[in-house]
Amino acid sequence: MTPKATTSLQQFINLLPTNDQKDSGLAQDVAQGLSQFPKKLSSKFFYDARGSQLFQQIMELPEYYLTELEHEILDKQRKEILFAFGTQEPFQLVDLGAGDALKTKLLIKELVSQQTDFNFVPLDISPRQVEHLLEELQATYPTLKVTGLAAEYVQGLQWLNEQSPARKLVLFLGSNIGNFAPGEAQQFLCELRRKLSPQDRVLVGVDLRKDPEKIRRAYDDAAGVTSAFNLNLLHRINQELSADFALEQFQHFAEYDPVEGTMRSFLISKQPQEVHVQALQQTFSFEAWEAIHTENSYKYSLRQIHEMAAACQYEVEDYFTDTTHGFADILLKPLP
Repeated sequence: MTPKATTSLQQFINLLPTNDQKDSGLAQDVAQGLSQFPKKLSSKFFYDARGSQLFQQIMELPEYYLTELEHEILDKQRKEILFAFGTQEPFQLVDLGAGDALKTKLLIKELVSQQTDFNFVPLDISPRQVEHLLEELQATYPTLKVTGLAAEYVQGLQWLNEQSPARKLVLFLGSNIGNFAPGEAQQFLCELRRKLSPQDRVLVGVDLRKDPEKIRRAYDDAAGVTSAFNLNLLHRINQELSADFALEQFQHFAEYDPVEGTMRSFLISKQPQEVHVQALQQTFSFEAWEAIHTENSYKYSLRQIHEMAAACQYEVEDYFTDTTHGFADILLKPLP
């Protein structure tokens, strides 16, 4: 692995450019998912170029409260969050799944204004996304120390541990923990813990349980952007696997289970039909009103977070909520 230098930022490391590999795993997922009952497709394939554009639009919708609530926390309580972490000594600000780092930039702005000695580490699976963010940060903060990593989360943290013993504040924002079922979320936090020292901290964004109808509307907006986002998965299969999905013959459906705290999304076949996927040389049959399960998003209680943290040897050191107590950024301290 050879570092690629940038003009005035510290460095860019390309560890695992999975998104640039020719085989994304889409064909295998389609073959397995549409052959079973009930049918399912993985939500990780939502994010082609068009899907990413649509998701940016979703985050700006009035119904999609998640972005606004976490932005409020990081905007109004960023001094308190950084004080709770402690910024007197040099450290690394590690952003897992950085994307455009929209909310992280609120913390960076505060740290720069305090003339804090830190190194920003945006970590994302997409090399193109990391390079774009580095260019943007270079223009805004020419002297900012940045190490951009294109890698899986745990692999990136392992590389950082090998390169530097510096203390880390690891960010996992945007309710990304909600992409995991509770058992998987705990497994992820435990795996993350094994890469951390007691001096490090993790700030996790969690969408809390709330009015079920408010949650449901966030995943089924009036303008139909979420519907287009879900249907774009079929369009991607058409484009990349030469399939013949008729998108107008499927509809988006979303439901929330307040007992499990699970928001589920589906694509529903409006009529009996057959879809041929040329790349697989397979045809899949759909009954009228048959569903394809495409996504789960999990909402957690503070009690669940405390239980998962304890199971993975963290202490909940502090937590910060918006004024409606609908979202929380939770500061986890790894225990020795």
